[in-house]
Amino acid sequence: KMSRISKVAVIGGGLMGSGIAQVSAAAGLKVNLIDVKEAILKTAMSTIEKNVFRGYKKSIESKKIDEASARQEVDKILARINCHAKAEDAVSDVDLVIEAATENLSIKHKIFASIDKAAPAHTIFASNTSSIQIKDICTAVNRTDRFAGLHFFNPVPVMKLLEVVRGPTTSDETFNALLDYGKDIGKTTVKCKDTPGFIVNRLLIPSIFEAIRLVERGDATLEDADTALKLGAGHPMGPFSLADLIGLDTTKAIMDGWHAKYPEAQIFQPSPWLDSLVAEGHLGKKTGRGFYTYDA
Repeated sequence: KMSRISKVAVIGGGLMGSGIAQVSAAAGLKVNLIDVKEAILKTAMSTIEKNVFRGYKKSIESKKIDEASARQEVDKILARINCHAKAEDAVSDVDLVIEAATENLSIKHKIFASIDKAAPAHTIFASNTSSIQIKDICTAVNRTDRFAGLHFFNPVPVMKLLEVVRGPTTSDETFNALLDYGKDIGKTTVKCKDTPGFIVNRLLIPSIFEAIRLVERGDATLEDADTALKLGAGHPMGPFSLADLIGLDTTKAIMDGWHAKYPEAQIFQPSPWLDSLVAEGHLGKKTGRGFYTYDA
């Protein structure tokens, strides 16, 4: 049996990558955070520092810990994270590499191909992809038995879920080591096969599109559809508010990817309404307008 994962390399210092680095370091693991852009790494480290310190705010207010001691704890966590520009240099002594780069297959292939020889034989590779299948990503490496998916949710420090995805060639040892890693960093893990969208997106994205089609047909207004699912099904927000929050470009990109792969599947058909909103640059909350209009 493989020993517990104690050192992790995270490739990509954006929102997801910095969150994964934070929760790993907070759990006592050593972390190499990798990004080609130095500015991104600087931003990542200051975001991690703010987030971790915010976690101590309540304890400071209730006098459980004084501010100086809290700062010491924050510094301990930050000291476990080292920043690197070159992935090859940063993977030579890690147990696990998590790729959190752009959702683009050729970029992911380039990254994994470049580190396959540099990483030790025991090192597990994982992708934080949300919509590309693991079997398509792992073709870039020789260690397909030590390759799987670890799909985190945004914002990583807050969202409790981790989807652990078993590719067609993932070994039991690899899969179990990743389930242990998930527990070690305080996540609730769910196991999933390498199916399009895994569990959450596979259920969520088609349900959003089903709501869009319902309104496109004129069966209900989008406001009523949102109200109905909130008050009738106990959802915290309706499908249109949720799509605006996810980003209409992201929502569309996920479905477009599945539609290209399975053009006959009725459940993966695109939406003309969504396509036109994205074409006009109305991408949801982040641009001030999507299905709804938001105050700046």
